[in-house]
This record gives sequence, structure tokens and C-alpha cells, in this order.
Amino acid sequence: MNEIPQTNPIIYSFPPLATSRSKVLILGTIPGKESLKKEAYYAHGQNAFWKIIFALHDLPVSSDYNFRKEVLIKNDIALWDVLKACTRESSLDNDIRLEIPNDLPAFLQSHPGILKIYFNGQSAAKYFRKYFPGISLPTQTLPSTSPAHAIKWDQKLLAWQVIKEI
Repeated sequence: MNEIPQTNPIIYSFPPLATSRSKVLILGTIPGKESLKKEAYYAHGQNAFWKIIFALHDLPVSSDYNFRKEVLIKNDIALWDVLKACTRESSLDNDIRLEIPNDLPAFLQSHPGILKIYFNGQSAAKYFRKYFPGISLPTQTLPSTSPAHAIKWDQKLLAWQVIKEI
């Protein structure tokens, strides 16, 4: 008997976290399974994103998602994903298929205070270059905060300090 191959469901990114005062945009690829389940950016307990953000701003890490968002907003940091939707079997970016980009040009037009874009890892940078070659803002790729990207904590933190330079 021939079986119909299973296809992975389409997953969608979250709306951007940003204000009219945002100066820095951090772009991930698209939320992983734990983040989608909890409806929160970087919700996987071993992802270093929030730990880094709090360390850079000399704050104790909080698990309160609303407070986490406030820290970004108070520090003029916008957060979003390069991809709007895709299929993906796991949470690994290598499994992304059938991707659809977010409308970054429209976002940047409505947030003219953004001065620089930082990528949370190589995959976000790769998809940005693929879909948005005409965006001329300065960009920089930072080490992924994912637990799958295994470099030492102090190296990640040191690399991420650049987001405070603007």
C-alpha cells in the first residue's frame, strides 16, 4: 500500500517587538518549537538570548516575558525574524523548507530610527541576504544564541556587546 508522505505543518513567526524609538533590529530566523508552544521569542530554556540581553544591561535574568519585552523596548531594541513562515520538522534552521520572508522593507520604512541590523546567527543572515539584497542598512552577524551553537558563554556575551554601541 502506498502511503501519502507526511508534510510538516506551516509555522509562522511572531509579530515584531518594536517601537518608533527602536534603533537596533535583532533578526532571528523563525521561532523554534518551544517558542511557538509558549508563544514567546527565545523560550527554549537553554537559549542564551535573554540571558545575554539581561547581562548586557546589568539586570538579573527574569522569566517574566512581559518584563523581557520591556527591557528590549527601554533599550531601543527591536526584535523580529527574517522569515514569516516555513515548514520545518525540528527546531533546527537546517530543516527549514518552503520559506516565506517577512516584509522587512515595510517594517524598516515604518521604523526609520533603525540604524543597524544584527543577525542572531548565520541562518538569519543567509536568509536576509537571499531575500533582501537591496536593504542598505549596516548589518552584523552575531553568534547564534541557540544551544545548538556551542561556543563558550563569555565568547557569546563579548560578541553581543556590540548591540549597545548604537
